[in-house]
Amino acid sequence: MAERAELLARLRAGDDWDLAVIGGGCVGLGVALDAAVRGLRVVLLESHDFAQGTSSRATKLAHGGVRYLAQGDIGLVREALHERTALLHNAPHVAQRLPFVMPAYRWWERGFYGAGLKMYDTLAGRQGLGATEWLSAARTRSLLPGVSAGGGAQGTLQGGVRYWDGQFDDARLALLLARTALARGALVLNHCAVTGLQHDRGQVRGLQVQDREKGETVAVRARCVVNATGVWVDGIRALDHNAAAVASPAPAAAAAAPPALVSPSQGVHLVVDRAFLPGDHALLVPKTADGRVLFAVPWLGKTVLGTTDTPRSDLAREPQPFAEEVAFILGESARYLARAPQRSDVRSVWVGLRPLVKPQAAGPAGPNSSTQQLSREHTVLVDPSGLVTVTGGKWTTYRAMAEDVLQRAMAHGLLPPRPGGATASLRLLGAAPGRPLSEPPGEHLYGSEAAALRGLPGAERWLWRDAETGRGGLSEAMVRFAVRHELARNVEDVLARRSRLLFLDAAEAARVAVPVAEIVAEELGSDQAEAVDSFLALAAQYQQLP
Repeated sequence: MAERAELLARLRAGDDWDLAVIGGGCVGLGVALDAAVRGLRVVLLESHDFAQGTSSRATKLAHGGVRYLAQGDIGLVREALHERTALLHNAPHVAQRLPFVMPAYRWWERGFYGAGLKMYDTLAGRQGLGATEWLSAARTRSLLPGVSAGGGAQGTLQGGVRYWDGQFDDARLALLLARTALARGALVLNHCAVTGLQHDRGQVRGLQVQDREKGETVAVRARCVVNATGVWVDGIRALDHNAAAVASPAPAAAAAAPPALVSPSQGVHLVVDRAFLPGDHALLVPKTADGRVLFAVPWLGKTVLGTTDTPRSDLAREPQPFAEEVAFILGESARYLARAPQRSDVRSVWVGLRPLVKPQAAGPAGPNSSTQQLSREHTVLVDPSGLVTVTGGKWTTYRAMAEDVLQRAMAHGLLPPRPGGATASLRLLGAAPGRPLSEPPGEHLYGSEAAALRGLPGAERWLWRDAETGRGGLSEAMVRFAVRHELARNVEDVLARRSRLLFLDAAEAARVAVPVAEIVAEELGSDQAEAVDSFLALAAQYQQLP
């Protein structure tokens, strides 16, 4: 992997790029990789770390959109099922199939939901991951140890339905996309913020970029610019509008700013110990008391509970949960788990902002508007300046979204025509069969790169071990690998998105912050004291419930 100094030198060289991508989440990285595979000259800039925003805060499900069947979005389901297959094939060390069980407490639920899931099987066809099964009450308890037997207003457990979908480690998958794009010739940089857009005769033709570590500003020329900043796309579009107004000599250029594309919705996740739902099956409640969906998912040795769908108007980098969201997740979990999680049982709480696309005719969403009716599908918009903006969608379909972006850019003459489709079967770095993602993090997440990991200093020195199983964890070698090969620049990059410890157990992440920072400092030759203080404040937030 190239050193950061080498990457910055390439940026400073002043070359003309075919494509500049703003945003290092799943869509931006997918666009960069696809374009690089097509032979285009590509640069991608991420203001913070790769997947630091929404793309590291998913429910960890690579799903075909089973929830959208009831809404009649058959096309979306078909596309997602196809993309799920590609994702699981291309990164088997960080994306795998996962069995789900829907427990049934009413006499009609087993047949009703089972019939819908059989339709899901039919749509998947040969791309299915396993046949849907109707389960007895005894079999449901066997597959879901820890499920509530029910009783009272909820009813008694009647049985259940088992079906199959996908699961993945979102942040590590994003890193694989970034590294694979680099290996294919793209220039990919994190901690580099786009501070302005450059125009020539009314068209976007470049960027102003600031290296957030050194403060250096670099001008980047590009034939096409893609805005893939998720919930922050409207901010980049405003930059484009303002730059165009300044560059144009015509007073008419001072037109009104473009209407907002995104209405953010936040999803909250609580992480508790695996003991609350032992085994390797996930629990799905398709309709809670207030009509929402509840997941309890085994992931990296813990259980993830979620999620919510709550409108919010601000775009915080680290959004915090609302008290009612935490109460909802804990309250509904108590209805379906034999051992009800308490606030004191929560090891980490994290929040992601979904970039839901507003209906074009609608005005700004009010504070009480529903986000469940807004589009989960993606939107690609080409502004008069030539700025290409993409937002919406979901992790599972990131590759199809990237193809769509490039096709639109080529159709508008912003990029030279090049055949696509190669990423459908492109294996990412390290691709090799891995151990179940329900197990604690460990060498299995590195796939075929595990041998290189074991060759680094500190492979036997464990900074953290999973307390419930005594397996897996975070080693000194993993920290060194994160810096040398995975573009980590500080302690947060390591503990939040390379090891995922912040998302699994925030208190443990805080405990190991100093030894991790010492290794990072040794590798980079830089002082990490300020980064440690910042990370400890962040870890405290991940432990705090409103």
